[in-house]
Amino acid sequence: MADGETTVTGERKRYTVASLFCGLGGLDLGFQWEGFGIIWANDNSQHAVKSHLMNFGVEAVCADIMQLPLSEIPDADVIIGGPPCQSFSLVGQRLKDDPRSGLVSRFLEVIEYKRPKAFVMENVPGMAASHVNGRRLPEVLEEAFVALGYHVTKMNLVATDYLVPQLRKRLILIGCLSSPVKNIDKFAFARECYGIDLATYDLSAKGAIDDLGPCSPKGKRAKYHAGRLSAFAKLMREANLHDVSLHESPRMSDTDKLLVSYIPPGGNFMDIPDQVAPGRVLKFKKSGGRTTTYGRLHPDKPAYTINTYFRRPNVGCNFHYSELRLITPREAMRFQSIPDHFELSFGAQDQRNSLIGNAVPPLMARAIAWNLRKALDAKPVATPERTIQLSLL
Repeated sequence: MADGETTVTGERKRYTVASLFCGLGGLDLGFQWEGFGIIWANDNSQHAVKSHLMNFGVEAVCADIMQLPLSEIPDADVIIGGPPCQSFSLVGQRLKDDPRSGLVSRFLEVIEYKRPKAFVMENVPGMAASHVNGRRLPEVLEEAFVALGYHVTKMNLVATDYLVPQLRKRLILIGCLSSPVKNIDKFAFARECYGIDLATYDLSAKGAIDDLGPCSPKGKRAKYHAGRLSAFAKLMREANLHDVSLHESPRMSDTDKLLVSYIPPGGNFMDIPDQVAPGRVLKFKKSGGRTTTYGRLHPDKPAYTINTYFRRPNVGCNFHYSELRLITPREAMRFQSIPDHFELSFGAQDQRNSLIGNAVPPLMARAIAWNLRKALDAKPVATPERTIQLSLL
């Protein structure tokens, strides 16, 4: 199949996808589940590239997207990616003039050069904290994509709306040349793609990870618990595996082992008695730490956002709800809706955890792909004439 070629199997079109900033492939997997074909991917991390090959059979290009010639990106129906974006403010400058905005600006350049049928740009809601000449960055980007002729929809998504047992928020910009993209009907997505009634679906932490058996030693595979599976666990174990990797006993200091014994399920640093609390915890109590600081999962509620520091108790709600330990990498992957057959290439633990914590939850990604397909398949809608100047580039 030639690059960018759209094929039709029966009445279902197979659109092609090029993935930028692919990481371990969370966005890619969601699109693949929805029948899109991943034909090309890119990341500047060797571990991301190797992980992508292991799980997709597509050898991603390991290169800095800022240095990669745009002509080397193949034609594809859809371009997806989540360019990292730190908060910044520009006054009297164009977006591309500031190095902090480079990756976001580069994504826009790729879309202008390649002109795909559609694009998906993912980022954290905090992207709105960035400003360009007094205007919020998402608004500036939306206007720039509209100037290129795209129907653009901005979505603020919460992962729990899309079958993911995690309170993760993401900002999505979706553009389509032919038709506007509507907001996602979360109930229809769950029903049509998985036969699930979202109103009765179990989003709890216990339902997400309770079938994972005892932790294994480092480098060893762990057995599953026998018993009833939640609907979510069934989705994660679709490969019918008998054991699983990366469900390894987390390393913890003696101090942290003591502290977690005082924190009830759903609790946090405020539950640690002052007489046993170390100085850093007393500082949190005095200054007001985050709700998730030294947080412990509640078995009946979704996890909070899984970040890249889930092996640390002070940066997120990372304590297991019933065991006196931190969550394992595989449990973090479960909360991200990364299926159990997924394997990772990494050296240090931080490299592994960055791949996991930075991923887009694949179930949420499939909802985005499912919704985008409707616009791609729809009868084209005329795009009004645009007089806006593309002043970002």
